[in-house]
Amino acid sequence: MIGPRQALRLFRINWVLLRNGLDEVILATHLLRPLRWLIYLTPWYWLRGELPPYPARVRQTLEDLGPIFVKFGQLLSTRRDLLPDDLAVELAKLQDRVPPFGGDQARAMIERAWGRPIEEVLDQFDPEPLASASIAQVHTARLKDGREVVVKVLRPGIDRTIRQDLGLMYTIAQLAERYWADGRRLRPIEVVREYEKTIYDELDLQREAANASHLRRHWQGSEMLYIPEVFWDWTRSNVMVMERVYGIPVSNVEEIKAQGVSMKQLGERGVEIFFTQVFRDNFFHADMHPGNIFVEPSGRYISIDFGIVGTLTTEDQRYLAENLLAFFERDYRRVAELHVESGWVPPGTRVDEFESAIRTVSEPIFEKPLAEISFGHFLVRLFQTARRFNMEIQPQLVLLEKTLLNIEGLGRQLYPELDLWTTAKPYMERWMKERVGVAGLAERTKRNVLSIADQTPELPLMAYRILSSYDRRLRLAESSHVINAERARQARTSGNAIRAIGGATVLVCGTLVLLLGPGHWLQEGVGVALVALCYLSGIWLFASAARQG
Repeated sequence: MIGPRQALRLFRINWVLLRNGLDEVILATHLLRPLRWLIYLTPWYWLRGELPPYPARVRQTLEDLGPIFVKFGQLLSTRRDLLPDDLAVELAKLQDRVPPFGGDQARAMIERAWGRPIEEVLDQFDPEPLASASIAQVHTARLKDGREVVVKVLRPGIDRTIRQDLGLMYTIAQLAERYWADGRRLRPIEVVREYEKTIYDELDLQREAANASHLRRHWQGSEMLYIPEVFWDWTRSNVMVMERVYGIPVSNVEEIKAQGVSMKQLGERGVEIFFTQVFRDNFFHADMHPGNIFVEPSGRYISIDFGIVGTLTTEDQRYLAENLLAFFERDYRRVAELHVESGWVPPGTRVDEFESAIRTVSEPIFEKPLAEISFGHFLVRLFQTARRFNMEIQPQLVLLEKTLLNIEGLGRQLYPELDLWTTAKPYMERWMKERVGVAGLAERTKRNVLSIADQTPELPLMAYRILSSYDRRLRLAESSHVINAERARQARTSGNAIRAIGGATVLVCGTLVLLLGPGHWLQEGVGVALVALCYLSGIWLFASAARQG
């Protein structure tokens, strides 16, 4: 049921649509389609003149509707698996710029959050904001110890505004899914739900501060990327205090060149940072547009604004890396198989049909020189193809695609000859070798064995409980007419259990000796013999149990 406030807001949305020449959106619905001819009787149809292209009108409409709709449009621009290319490109131009709120109001909010006058914490606070966006604005300040900081403050009443606009978005999405011809295909309710999670995450500045601290820890001392320090003593859910950083905006290419920075190195570093965050750290900055990135004269990147980050499961990391390497080798069969194995497409998908569809998308791209191939747009095409096979695009993969597009666009803005494929492939191969090679296998085995070692002291008790259970069953069986057969079977089972437990114990002990180091034993060869004896004994006990089972 639509309330009076929502009805009024819905009326305004329709008015903005009409004003921007999007009356076809309203009249394309199932309910109003029979009345489309009435548009030709209205004065504005004949007096409004020539209209901009459809994507530009959509962008203008979202800007007119306010900052929450602007951010929604920015999210939509990342869903290139759903939108036409021209519309996605136009929505990517949306700028999150809104008029600032008063410095006195910001000051009052900070003091309420801290529970004390601002002068007790800061030596200086600039009431004029350094930057203003739809969710928050930033003020420069100086701590009592002289360190320069920025103070980020949420907009007053922003949570109420977001709740109201989200409620309206859900209403529109439900109507679109029911009455719009493309409603089911574009899944508007799913898109709004994804947006809801993203924007509520951005409302918690403590979450953003935690993201920044996590990234800073991974890149501490790096020559490639600098993450500002968070001052936790003065950070709250609606106020965040962070080190102030200085650098050249990454979009100011001429000034960066004037500092003598190698543009080739800068472009390749951006790619390496992205793949390192995705595969080494499994924690990547997912909002790396030019407004959030600066460059030091040394050529080191500085990153800010950590409200949106992405992570992948270990399985997704491996499947993604294998997919990328399979694409490098043009092994489309393997790509199709990996999509099925990972669960990205339904298990009943015909691999040969999916392989053919991927080849159709990929081959024209690979006919170009590598430096002319857009890795990000290639991933978009892949997702669009997979959609036809009912692939559910997971939020973390959407964030990955968006970040990759940003990184690639940024890299080629800095260094137009950037070959992302050639830059990324050695990194992928090295990561896969470390992950599934001998070193990776040994590391994972060590972690698993150390975990098992915690349970080793419990093995005797476990054996006692198993044998006691079998003994109770034997006693019960003695009262039946099958006592002899049951006793023989239980004896064999008990023997098997003893051998299996003994084998497991010996195998665990042997593995611990091998991985944790037997010290001087190995120098005389005794340790090697002991390990071999442990493994052979364990294998014999297991085999003996299997033969008699």
